[in-house]
Amino acid sequence: MTTTPPPWLDTTEYPFTPRFFDLEEGRMHYIDEGKGRPIVFVHGTPTWSFEWRHLVKALSSQYRCLAPDHLGFGLSDKPTGIDYRPEAHARRFAIWLESLSLDGITFVLHDFGGPIGLAYGFEHIQNVRSVIALNSWLWNPREEKSLAGGARLLANPFGRFLYERVNFEIKVILPAAYGNKRKLTPAVYRHYLAPFDMPPSRASLFALLCSLLDSSEWFGELWNRRDALDSKPLLLVWGDSDPVFGLKALHRWRDAFPHAESHTIPNAGHWCHEEEPEQVLSIIAAFLART
Repeated sequence: MTTTPPPWLDTTEYPFTPRFFDLEEGRMHYIDEGKGRPIVFVHGTPTWSFEWRHLVKALSSQYRCLAPDHLGFGLSDKPTGIDYRPEAHARRFAIWLESLSLDGITFVLHDFGGPIGLAYGFEHIQNVRSVIALNSWLWNPREEKSLAGGARLLANPFGRFLYERVNFEIKVILPAAYGNKRKLTPAVYRHYLAPFDMPPSRASLFALLCSLLDSSEWFGELWNRRDALDSKPLLLVWGDSDPVFGLKALHRWRDAFPHAESHTIPNAGHWCHEEEPEQVLSIIAAFLART
């Protein structure tokens, strides 16, 4: 088993010890930095734990920060022919997390990381201390025009060609989701391109796109369990220029969870923690100190 970082990885930018957990379908990479009460960061698509580097570097001086790469993403294995639907990611995530025997977890969730992380959270609500959501969702995607419309357009053989052969999600969708395109520097962009360098490695990306339609009932069932969060501190941090999960999605979270604390990050897009890391860190650090 090799733990040598790939040559494209800037270990100054991402200075974390690689760790691996063996699943039936392959090795899951994760980082585990610092000591103290646990914070578990859960990424979405088409990214990996690299997106959490600013927060982990800052918060690991006080907290134990853990962040996995889902199978098919980042430094984890990318086996062909396995189930890459979000419910499968959630199952594997739960196996990994249960192996660590953590209590009092704060979840930091982005994009698909919201439903994947909360699938565990709802089953083990006694282990959840608080939840932080950044530009994510939890409800049936068919109820969200920006999600369902794009999925209907691309969940077909031509869409598979775009995703797997053209690398459409990373070359087109990811840059378009930034509020300030200049924040996606060539050095950062390289770290999102490199894990998906060949068409077979992009199967996980297309599977999550299709899941917006095919797994809609699974998402809806999670939303129906949302009352479990009523007794948990909840922080919403939102890039207000996100073309997918914009302010409409934030308002839906607020309506469902009136007790939630919420902050918008002006002019930031889908990855507000990439575009404005210091601002997001300040908000999260203050929330953690209070809860």
